[in-house]
Amino acid sequence: MSTAAKFEEGRLMQVLVAPIVSEKATMVAEKSNAVTFKVLQDATKPEIKAAVELMFKVEVKGVSVVNTKGKTKRYGKSVGRRDNVRKAYVTLKPGQELNLSGEAA
Repeated sequence: MSTAAKFEEGRLMQVLVAPIVSEKATMVAEKSNAVTFKVLQDATKPEIKAAVELMFKVEVKGVSVVNTKGKTKRYGKSVGRRDNVRKAYVTLKPGQELNLSGEAA
């Protein structure tokens, strides 16, 4: 839990925006014991690691981050753009498990 001490707790509570539940995220979770989160645009890997360890009381092995550009979409005549998304694939140490269903609150 040493990584959590370096960061401000209020900031860590905001870093993780939402868990990503998709087919790809589920496949990655089964294959490599990793959980996928939508995170803040300016979140760093150490911050993400500290936030997951603080909120879910698990040990994190590593964090991979992907930046996805928002798609341009049309709504009738007007053209809009979806937000850019930063995804974090958080790999847990062997034997660690993260249950997102009920205990996350």
